[in-house]
Amino acid sequence: MASDIPHFIGGKRTSFTSKRFSDVFWPMTGEVAARVNLANGSDVRAAIEDAKAAQPGWAQTNPQRRARVMMTFVQLINRDMAKLADILSREHGKTIADAKGDIQRGLEVAEFACGIPHLLKGEYTEGAGPGIDLYSMRQPLGVVAGITPFNFPAMIPLWKAAPAIACGNAFILKPSERAPSVPLMLAELFIEAGLPPGVFNVVNGDKEAVDAILDDPDIMAVGFVGSSDIAQYVYARGAANGKRVQCFGGAKNHMIVMPDADMDLAADALIGAGYGSAGERCMAISVAVPVGETTADRLMAKLMPRVESLKVGPSTSPDADLGPLVTREHLAKVRGYVDLGVKEGAELVVDGRDFKLQGYEGGFYMGGCLFDRVRPEMRIYKEEIFGPVLSVVRAKDYDEALRLPSEHEYGNGVAIFTRDGDAARDFAARVNVGMVGINVPIPVPLAYYTFGGWKRSGFGDLNQHGPDSIRFYTKTKTVTARWPSGIRSGAEFSIPTMK
Repeated sequence: MASDIPHFIGGKRTSFTSKRFSDVFWPMTGEVAARVNLANGSDVRAAIEDAKAAQPGWAQTNPQRRARVMMTFVQLINRDMAKLADILSREHGKTIADAKGDIQRGLEVAEFACGIPHLLKGEYTEGAGPGIDLYSMRQPLGVVAGITPFNFPAMIPLWKAAPAIACGNAFILKPSERAPSVPLMLAELFIEAGLPPGVFNVVNGDKEAVDAILDDPDIMAVGFVGSSDIAQYVYARGAANGKRVQCFGGAKNHMIVMPDADMDLAADALIGAGYGSAGERCMAISVAVPVGETTADRLMAKLMPRVESLKVGPSTSPDADLGPLVTREHLAKVRGYVDLGVKEGAELVVDGRDFKLQGYEGGFYMGGCLFDRVRPEMRIYKEEIFGPVLSVVRAKDYDEALRLPSEHEYGNGVAIFTRDGDAARDFAARVNVGMVGINVPIPVPLAYYTFGGWKRSGFGDLNQHGPDSIRFYTKTKTVTARWPSGIRSGAEFSIPTMK
């Protein structure tokens, strides 16, 4: 019988009163590996009460000591990297190498949060007025929460939790019920690093738990990553309840290939960015836009054999380029999009729908699919597929190539491959997308810059990690101080000015 995965409250694994469970699969075999306990509203409330009790003491811990806990936590993740990657790979389906990258990109935000003594420094002006000094301070919000997706079980929780905790908040994590084990392991590492019990709690659940978080008056802020429809729902409901909310949704990332681009470099970039992690990335390149028919023909000649030779295998295989998709239902959804693309008239030049892996017939596998001559009015262009499917949209010129990502409803990431610095500079300045890569196919900024998409890829005015994360998880207090000098001038009835 499959084991039960609990929650993490008060520094230990905890089973709640809810008797609802969801199956957790190993995508490479299709087996049920465990059951995860789904919290109800009263369970979520118990976790919040625990966090609420722990937060004031943590907030009073000075920033340097909080940073030391984060430094130890970083060391412990490095120590357990192999174990974390193995579990992540088995539950998600991404390869071991990709799982390590998932953990590493989260780890880098934890490293950034180690600089919290500097990041929390306020401003000070001596003599702002006659005998008046002005200064500001950043203070934690209290109890905050993160609702994170299946596709990055380590990275996104760390993007949310590390800055929030370093700022002095207590954090409630509601991870995806599809890949819940690594978040529990991270919670245990936080305790081992010296984080007080209750400052980081993990509550597994579905919509019932999400709504409980969004409606609870003691949750001051919520961060979310997932599909755009749910991101909009979380943003609207959380904001209506007076919370600070940042939500990041879907994507349809384009890669523009100019006529002067190195075609081998461009093709390799598209293969890695389009098919890595079986396309289950919000920053995956899912649309290639070659400029001109000659460029398109040259690019297709490079792409087709590369897609056909992709090595699909068990997630734990060191030889696999990509592993299985996360669930049987998601596999069926992605196959359905490929069927739809054929009906819409796109040319399916590489068809991976019927891929089978000997010895792993129950796994959720799909080979790479490649469409040519996709048109902007097609659903496979408009909608996020989130699978190993790359669409090629041929643009007649640079202006059309610039318009495609700029006018799409999603605006997460975009890339351009060219040797022309002027074209790259113009593209970066004019494209209506939040993150731009120049000869970089997946333009995810490093931890000390901020990550965030535009349009229906992002809801809220502050982004993830970097300086924005410190702003999001703190409130600014400004103090105007004057010490009596012994000279009195009587009551003043007008508003103070600098005149």
